[in-house]
Amino acid sequence: MKEYLLLFWNVAGDGQYAVSPAEMEAVMHDWQAWIGNIAMQGKLVATKPIQFEGRRVSKEGLQDGSMIRDGHLVTGFLICKADNLSEVEEWSASCPILNAKAGVVEIRECSPFNL
Repeated sequence: MKEYLLLFWNVAGDGQYAVSPAEMEAVMHDWQAWIGNIAMQGKLVATKPIQFEGRRVSKEGLQDGSMIRDGHLVTGFLICKADNLSEVEEWSASCPILNAKAGVVEIRECSPFNL
């Protein structure tokens, strides 16, 4: 089985998430059911929402703020195990983030780290 990283992208607000806490609470049941389905199959490794605020480290030094691309930022992640990419694509097609106007799931296969 391979591991996959799913990044949940959504619209970046002005200094905060564009989705309000009330809107987040309203869809929490959908998220719990969706993640629970993956967990019940024994394929969930980890998942968390992440805070809006961030720091970036680059050759230019430290910068405040999260990385925003085309008005979107990563709002959370999930790491899972799956037999193949098609299985992860199928799960992702029913992800609650897709109910958001600009929600996207980015799927990345984790590479083995061999020393």
